[in-house]
Amino acid sequence: MPAAPLAVFAQSFPSRPVRVVVALPAGSSPDIVARLMAQWLSERLGQQFIIDNRPGANGNVGTEAAIRSAPDGYTLLQAIAANTVNASIYKTLSFDFVRDITPIAGVVRIPHVMEVNPSVPVTTVPEFIAYAKANPGKLNMASGGIGGTPHVAGELFKMMAGVDLLHVPYRGNPRPDLLGGQVQVTFDTLPASIEFIRTGKLRALAVTTAKRLPVLPDVPALAEFLPGYEATSWQGLAGPKGVPDGIVEMLNKEVNAGLADAKLQAQLVNLGAEPMPMTPAEFGKLIADEVEKWAKVVAFAGIKAE
Repeated sequence: MPAAPLAVFAQSFPSRPVRVVVALPAGSSPDIVARLMAQWLSERLGQQFIIDNRPGANGNVGTEAAIRSAPDGYTLLQAIAANTVNASIYKTLSFDFVRDITPIAGVVRIPHVMEVNPSVPVTTVPEFIAYAKANPGKLNMASGGIGGTPHVAGELFKMMAGVDLLHVPYRGNPRPDLLGGQVQVTFDTLPASIEFIRTGKLRALAVTTAKRLPVLPDVPALAEFLPGYEATSWQGLAGPKGVPDGIVEMLNKEVNAGLADAKLQAQLVNLGAEPMPMTPAEFGKLIADEVEKWAKVVAFAGIKAE
């Protein structure tokens, strides 16, 4: 399309409802965040932003559906950190996540926490590393499934700390077995863990963000012991490749306005999420950097799709 009609098209956008594909089930963290942002965008832009849940294949089904849509701004994708891990685990994907999307805006970052059952005789990360090295292959590291952020966050820890932990992937929530002591450590999301930490049912050794978090000020960041360590879940808004610049700029501006809004900000923080305002270029760089980082971890750990 010539440039002038594109500009006119962007000015009239949106003239009908917009579909936001969430590649995970209703009630999941990306679904909840997407619904909050969709409500904000609907109110700001005067058209409904409708959530379309398309789960399957660790997020690949919905991601492909969004990528194969017309690049007119009327089909968007709630991009998630798992997309950048899947790029290395699934060798037969019909799309390239970096090449085939239009990054629009960052939305939130969700921290994880390295936590152990209180029966594990350690209270610090250095003590855990020493204990793991004295008991190679004997400590079980649980996750909610192969290739999820809790799994690759743990594999990144193993790689950087030089320890041998046995990965135990669950099809559901591994927390009951962590509380029961059948598994010893996990790298779960902070929102799902915080109450167990506060009540002493689980012991937090470190957060996976680059720096300490205000919500757990006495818990160190893993990077204090393993410089350069960082592993977080994040979510953002993307479209198929070729969404007009005017639409990208408009949506980016409105998403960032939402992240600066006190009410929406409070709702996101209440979920344990940290608002992540970014330009489209910054969000694109995050995606490319994460694909590169997780490719190294997947290769190191020999992670293969289930």
